[in-house]
Amino acid sequence: MSDHCSIETLCTHGDPDNRIPHPFGAVTMPVFFSTAYAHPGFLESTGYDYSRVSNPTRAELENTVTALEEGAGTVALSSGMAAITLWMELLPQGSHIVCSEDIYGGTIRLFENVGKNHGLSVTAVDTGDTKAVEAAIRDNTAALFVETPGNPTMRVSDLRALKKICERHHLILAVDNTFLTPYFQKPLTLGADFVIHSGTKFLSGHNDVLAGFLTSKTREDAERVQALTMTCGSCLGPLDSYLALRGLKTLPLRMEKQQANAQKIAQWLKERPYVEAVHYVGLPDDPGYALNRSQATGAGSMISFSVDTKERALRALTKVKLIYFAESLGGVESLLTYPATQTHKDVPQEIRERLGITDNFLRLSVGIEGADDLIRDLQQALED
Repeated sequence: MSDHCSIETLCTHGDPDNRIPHPFGAVTMPVFFSTAYAHPGFLESTGYDYSRVSNPTRAELENTVTALEEGAGTVALSSGMAAITLWMELLPQGSHIVCSEDIYGGTIRLFENVGKNHGLSVTAVDTGDTKAVEAAIRDNTAALFVETPGNPTMRVSDLRALKKICERHHLILAVDNTFLTPYFQKPLTLGADFVIHSGTKFLSGHNDVLAGFLTSKTREDAERVQALTMTCGSCLGPLDSYLALRGLKTLPLRMEKQQANAQKIAQWLKERPYVEAVHYVGLPDDPGYALNRSQATGAGSMISFSVDTKERALRALTKVKLIYFAESLGGVESLLTYPATQTHKDVPQEIRERLGITDNFLRLSVGIEGADDLIRDLQQALED
C-alpha cells in the first residue's frame, strides 16, 4: 500500500505496510523508555528484547524514513555524523573514498581524522565534474560520497551520471540528502546505494533534536547496517525518536513554505547592489538549476550569498533581529551562518577560498516566518 500513498500521507501516518500497533489505540506512537522487554517464553520474543537492538518508537521512525526514501531499511542514529561514521564501517580496510569537495566541514573532518586512523584515504573533487571524478578513482577506491546540492555553495551533482561511473568501477554510491530531503529528492531512485541525513535538520525541523539516518537500498545492506548499529550502539534514543516522528508529520508543509520564502528572498538578494553573488538552485540563472530540476522536484530553502565586504557580512551577523546567527539549518526558524569560521573552519583556507567560502560569504537557512518580515530583517542588517 505504501507504493500508492502520497508522501504527505507517509509523513503523517508512517508506512501502512509496516505500521506498529499503538497501545490502547493511541493516535500518536508513545515514547517507549524501557531498555529491556520481557520474553513470553524460552527462545520467544515480542520482537523487542533490548533497546540498543530495537525500540518500538525508533522502529516506527525508521520504517517511516525507509518508506519516504523508497529504501529497504533505515537505522536512526544519534546524529548525522554518527550516520556517516557507521557508513564508513561498511568499507574494507585500506579503502579510498572520492567525495564532493562542497560538503559539510564536519564530514571532511571526519574523513580526514577518524577515517585515516582507520586506514581510509579520501580525495575531494568537484563531483559536478564527471571527468574529475573519473580521474580521482584509484585501484582501491571503494566508494563515492556526494552531497547535492553542496554545502555551502549549492553545487549540483548529476546522480545518474555518477551512478554510471560507480557501476563501471564497482563503487558504492552514498548521497547526503539533508538539504532537499525525500520530499524533494530521492537518491535511491536515481541509483544511490545509501542515503544519509542529518535528521537534526529538515526531517525533524524544529531545532530541538539531534538525529541521523542511514537508509540502504538493498535488504542485504540494510541487514549489515542493522548488525553494525547493534554492535556499535549509536542508536537514537526513544524521546529523540518521538520528536523526529512528530517533526516528520509536517515535513511537506514546512518544505513548501520554506522553499517559497527562499525563492522570494533569493530574488530580492540578487537585486541588491552590495550582493556580489547568490547561490540558490531555485533561480533560473543558477548553474545547477536545470540539473537539479531533472533529478529533484524542488530547490529547498538553503541560500548562500556573498556581499561586497567582510565588514558588511560580519555586521549582518550581529544586526539581524528576527533571524538567528547560528550554525545549524533546516528548522522552522531562519538561521544565518558564517561558514568560514563556523561550519567549514576545518577546511584549509586555500580550499575554502577556491570554493568561494570567503570572508564575505554567508549561508542562510530560510524558515517558515513571513518572507517579507525576513527581507526587512536582512535589509536593516545588510544595508549601511
